[in-house]
Parts: sequence; structure tokens; C-alpha cells
Amino acid sequence: MSLYSIVVPVYNSEKTLDELYTRIRDVFDCTMKQNFELILVDDSSRDNSYVVMEKLHKEDSRVKIIQMAKNFGQHPALLCGFSFAKGDFIITMDDDLQHRPEDIPKMASALTERDDVDVIIAKYENRKHNFIRKIGTRISIYATSKMLNKDPNLEITSFRLMRRFIVEAILNTNTHLPQIGNLLVQSSNRIINISVQHDSRKVGRSNYTFRHLAKDLIYDITSNSAFPLILVRDLGIFSFVFSILLGLFYLIRYFIYGVSVEGWTTLVLLILAYNGIILLAIGIIGQYLMNILNEAKKMPNYVIRKKDL
Repeated sequence: MSLYSIVVPVYNSEKTLDELYTRIRDVFDCTMKQNFELILVDDSSRDNSYVVMEKLHKEDSRVKIIQMAKNFGQHPALLCGFSFAKGDFIITMDDDLQHRPEDIPKMASALTERDDVDVIIAKYENRKHNFIRKIGTRISIYATSKMLNKDPNLEITSFRLMRRFIVEAILNTNTHLPQIGNLLVQSSNRIINISVQHDSRKVGRSNYTFRHLAKDLIYDITSNSAFPLILVRDLGIFSFVFSILLGLFYLIRYFIYGVSVEGWTTLVLLILAYNGIILLAIGIIGQYLMNILNEAKKMPNYVIRKKDL
């Protein structure tokens, strides 16, 4: 009988944790009849989430609870949970009940039946995210497929089932602000999607705002690709060549037709445009340097305040 470790990052979810635990317990005890451990990682919630977690731990020793010292984010919380997972298979899912525990048997069957697959990632049939989140997801899928040479049809979501050796490989990767989806793609190409239902949020609203999604996308691009630098380089080459051709054009027109160059407005616009490109280049280089500095600091991705395992 296999052991499954379910790792759930928790943030302000005091109203959903009881139902999440009950549904996971019923799936493993009644449907799959497999051993499980539920690892809840509190990412410094502002409500009584950890109080609820302590209650669940007292009622069922299979519930392991960890509280982080500050809000480090979803991916560091997952890494924290991975470090304590003992299962042969590791599942990640959200705490808001949009991921249905009842779909776990479907994902588990697909993985156990196919020895050539290392990771199962849920693909939502009807996303219940808002419009901005859907657009951000599509852009992220396209960007990661280009950056990581990933199958563009493979969707990366936070509802996953992985073999243990994949999680161990991720834990051995020492990187600042890790993105679990990217690390999975870099660790194995034996990843498939399984279609599942995606429920609406029952309580509250998503913490992934447009600003959060844009920040994550910029970090992903500058951490895994030189595309922004190449783009600025190409703009510089184009501008240089264009300036030479334009200079030759005006020079020939002056000597042949005696036409001088006029246009103070054109000059100002060109200066503004080129200054904008220069500032953009400096900003992009600064982002890459900041990434390098953060990697060099070797700061911990998370700090555990307390735990009950």
C-alpha cells in the first residue's frame, strides 16, 4: 500500500480547511483505501487558519502542520512541505476548494497505470478564474513554452501528482524564489495533463492580482531567458543601422538637391525615443543584476516558526 503526501499551502483559509480535510480523508479512506498524510503549511495567515490546523492535527495525527515566520509565498510554502513529505507520491493542491479532492483517484490511476509518466498535472475543463487570471495564465503558458522549450499544449497548474524522485530533485535545486512548475519542466519531460473539474471559490477572492501575476511573469522571463536583453540588443542594432541610412539619405539629398534638414519636433521625438530605449535597457539589465544578487545572497526560501508533525 502506497503512502500519498498531500501538501497544501494555507493562507487565510480558516473557513475552508475543515471541508478540505474531510473530503481528502474520505477520498483516501473510502475510495482509494490508501495511506495518506496531509501537510498543511501556513504561509503566515492573518486569520485563524493555524488554530484550525492545530485542531485538525489533534483530531487526526495524519495531519501535519507547519507555520512559517512570514509570508514567503506559495512556492516556498510548497518547498517547505516537500522537505517533510514521506510519501511515495506527492500531491499539491490549493486550500480554496477549487481543486476537487474527488479527482485525486483519477490522477493516481493515470500515474500508476503508466510507468513512463513522472508527473500528472490537472487541466481544468472550465476555469472558474476571473478574466484577468485567465489572460495571465495564457500568457504564462506561452512564455514558459518558449523559455523552457516546453510543449505549448502542456498546461501548468498547481494541482499536481508527482513521483517522489521528482520532488527530491526539486529539493536539491538551490534557487531563489523557485517556481515549482518551471522546476518540474526542467526536471522531466514525462509530464501529462489529466482533465478535471474546476470549482468556484466558496469563500473570499484570489490573492493573485494582476500585479502579482505580472511580477511573477517578469521574474520567470528574466530568470529563465535572455529574451529581453536580446530584444534590446536588436533594437540598438536596428537604431544604429537606421541612423546611418538616414544620415546618408539626408547627406545625398543635401548635395544633390541642396535641401537642408529641418524639424525641431522630429529631433525632440527621436531624442525621447532613444532615451526611452536606453532607460528600458538599463532597467532590464538592473533586473538581471538583481536576480544575480538575490541568488548570491543565498537567503533561505522560507523560515519555519513552529511545526507539529
